[in-house]
Amino acid sequence: MNGISHATIGSGIGLAVGIFSSADYVTIGSLTLAGVVAALVPDLDTGGNLAKKISFSHKLLQNVMILTGIIMMIYSWVNGIGIEKLIGVGIGFAVIMISKMVSQKMMLLLTGLGAVLLGIMLSILWITLSGIYVAAASLLPHRSYTHSLIGLSFFSYIAHLFSLSIPVENIFIVCVLGYISHLIADMRLIPTNKRGIPLLLPFPVKF
Repeated sequence: MNGISHATIGSGIGLAVGIFSSADYVTIGSLTLAGVVAALVPDLDTGGNLAKKISFSHKLLQNVMILTGIIMMIYSWVNGIGIEKLIGVGIGFAVIMISKMVSQKMMLLLTGLGAVLLGIMLSILWITLSGIYVAAASLLPHRSYTHSLIGLSFFSYIAHLFSLSIPVENIFIVCVLGYISHLIADMRLIPTNKRGIPLLLPFPVKF
């Protein structure tokens, strides 16, 4: 199932919970947004579409590194003396070669590590754990642990901590239901989902 479908289901969950709990409009809007985000979270793994949206573009970083390498090579060749010229050109060339190794996976990992650092600096555990989730997701293949009960449990704990710091009633319920909705929508219960998900990892049984 694509991201739009997951987001639609998640928004419906948030909206329904808000309406049935007789929440005010601001709360309903907050719950709807939370449902959308939670329903998309499992696709933070490397192959998921959401991974490309929360991290910086690796193409941009590649272009910056290539430009930097070229400038270093030109500057070293023009202004360098003797061995310094060759070393500068060599370093510039190395930067260009390294830029080819930059991937969206690396950018997602850096985004997660950045969130971990921010959480530690602010002493906010749910931000730190969210960063760990994103960083771990960057190292995982698509539809693996983020699409399992382990991923759901870890996210649920993050959602619990988040709900304690945000004065929005039922936001924990919406976050968990939103995440669960993604797993159900990717299961083989849906005729078009032939791949299924490994819900019981580390046991490789697919549902």
